[in-house]
Amino acid sequence: MGILSRAVTGLALLLAAAFASPALAQSNEPGCRPEMASSRLPIQRANLGKDEVRLTFVGHATFLIETAGGVKVATDYNDYVRPPVTPDIATMNKAHSTHYSRAPDPAIKQVLPGWDPSGRGAARHDVTMGDLRVRNVPTNIRTYGGDTDYDGNSMFVFEIGELCIAHLGHLHHPLESGHLRALGRVDIVLFPVDGSYTLDQEGMLEVLKAVQARVMIPMHFFGGGTLNRFLTRSQDLWPVERRERPEIVLSKASLPAKPTIIVLPGH
Repeated sequence: MGILSRAVTGLALLLAAAFASPALAQSNEPGCRPEMASSRLPIQRANLGKDEVRLTFVGHATFLIETAGGVKVATDYNDYVRPPVTPDIATMNKAHSTHYSRAPDPAIKQVLPGWDPSGRGAARHDVTMGDLRVRNVPTNIRTYGGDTDYDGNSMFVFEIGELCIAHLGHLHHPLESGHLRALGRVDIVLFPVDGSYTLDQEGMLEVLKAVQARVMIPMHFFGGGTLNRFLTRSQDLWPVERRERPEIVLSKASLPAKPTIIVLPGH
């Protein structure tokens, strides 16, 4: 076999191995269907000011994060719910097929899986692109057989100037002191509230108390009923703001004085 043939064969095996783990994760989450995919309408928005960041809730666990320097990130990038623009960076988790893609857009510059596809341990990412730094904090997930897949997913942290955003991903367990130290100071937290496929709602309240972010944005709630149950549980802890649009522009200076839950439309 020639050198070129061996190289092509090696590349094919590498690509097959890269997504071997999530092939077993077939989504049983309700409402996760191709028709959930976002429309690809052109985005026409005002430019962001210095130190500002725009968050758009695309749906499920996917947010589009845009920096003033023009860097775009899609969280839990998958084949069902995608932003209407191609991100520069895509983060993924393998808990269900609605949290990762087996065929990410080849125009994406950095695809960051929240697990180590080789199975040798935890994923380790620390990437800087323009005015954005992305790093991950590994967490465990439950398998379909009820076992624990240690370091099987990640929380991703996005640092833009003085602003720190944490996406908790498909979190299945309470956070320990080591997780909190690794997260560091969090200004904005994006967290799942379904209470069944991820951590139960009471457990998520304890996570939010520990993280102490000034802005808390729920995701992964499938419908208004689940979201409202969570908001009822949290009503004595934090005020709630409901926005009419799925996007919000924030900066360090514009964060609310007190920790606040901000609900963006979507599911």
